[in-house]
Amino acid sequence: MILGIDHVGVVTEDAAAVGAFLDALGMTRTEDGTAPDYGVSCDFWQFSPAAAEPAVEVVAPIAPDAAVHDYLGNNGPGLYHVAFEVDDLEGELSRLRRNGFIPIDREPCRGARPGMRVAFLYLPKPAAFLVELVHYPTRRRG
Repeated sequence: MILGIDHVGVVTEDAAAVGAFLDALGMTRTEDGTAPDYGVSCDFWQFSPAAAEPAVEVVAPIAPDAAVHDYLGNNGPGLYHVAFEVDDLEGELSRLRRNGFIPIDREPCRGARPGMRVAFLYLPKPAAFLVELVHYPTRRRG
């Protein structure tokens, strides 16, 4: 089951500059990490450190083969994905595949937060929508 929005991902090659703008909006960087399977760094920004509050994730490439390089080259920086926390990652992957979403990941990968497992799916029509499913060992919301 989908429990709620975990974060909205913004992709950039200049995480510090995006962070300055989020700071000006009154947000605080509450967590940071890397997602080695994707070759990216991830900074999580929130208005409060409450785990259940959705975050803005600033995603930046840190490896030459980072998963976001093609996206940045074709589209430039900006809104990248919406991430939903789920209570059953494999179950939701199967359900969304049956509903027309195309899996990007063969299997769930490590995310940037401790214990986080993630998987990306894409819905080309009607919205060209990239979705990240997120699962934690202990629920953050719901």
